[in-house]
Amino acid sequence: MNELYVKRFSAPPIDRDEIIRYCGGAEKESIAFIDEVSKTLSEKLCYKVCYRLTDVKYLADERLDLGYFKTDSKALKRNLNGAEKAILFAATVGLEVERAVNKYAVLSPTAALIADAVGTERIEALCDLACAHFKTLYGELRPRFSPGYGDLSLKVQKDLFSALDCPRSIGLTLNESLLMSPQKSVTAIVGILPPTRDDGKRSKAVSKCRSCENRNCAYREESKASSQ
Repeated sequence: MNELYVKRFSAPPIDRDEIIRYCGGAEKESIAFIDEVSKTLSEKLCYKVCYRLTDVKYLADERLDLGYFKTDSKALKRNLNGAEKAILFAATVGLEVERAVNKYAVLSPTAALIADAVGTERIEALCDLACAHFKTLYGELRPRFSPGYGDLSLKVQKDLFSALDCPRSIGLTLNESLLMSPQKSVTAIVGILPPTRDDGKRSKAVSKCRSCENRNCAYREESKASSQ
C-alpha cells in the first residue's frame, strides 16, 4: 500500500468575507466581534492533515476501484473525470471550535453562530491549503469530493478512516452515526489529472462549488456555479 503522510500546516490567512457568508450575513456591529473571535480562535487551533495516494480504476460494471474501497457513485466518477490516481485525505482543526461555541452560547445564539462560522472557514481554508500543497507535489487536481456529496454514501467514511488511520494520525474519530469528532473536520477524495491532454495543454480544475450537485447548499457560490 502507498505511504501514509501526516502534515501540520501553519494557520492560513483568515477570510472575513467567508465567515460572514457562513453566518448568512452580519450587521456592522458584529464585524468587530467576528474579528475578535477569529483572532482568538485561530491562535488555538491545530491544522493537521493526513493523506495517501491511490490508483483509480474504472471497472466494467461502472464501479470505481480506489484501492481501499470500491464504489458505484456516479457523482464521484464524474468528478474524477479520467484521473488515474487520487489522493485520499482527512483534515481537522481540532476541538477548540466546539469549546468556543459552547462558551459563546452563554452570551448569545449570535455569538455561538459566529464562532461556528469561524470554525467552518478555518477547516475550509485548511482544505484549500492542503489541496494547494498537493498541487505543488502532483500537478493539476480535480475538486475535492467528500462522502455525503451527491450519491457517494456516508458509509465511505469508514473506508477512508481505515485507509488513513485517522485516530492515530491526526486524532480524528468516527462514531457509529458516521459523525466525526472534532466536528470541524473533513475527509475527501481528490483526483490527480494527467500531466497533459491530447492537445498538449494542461487541464484545469473547476471550483468545488461548480462540481457539487447540492444546489440547495446555503454556502453555494452562485457566481461560480452559474457558469457550469
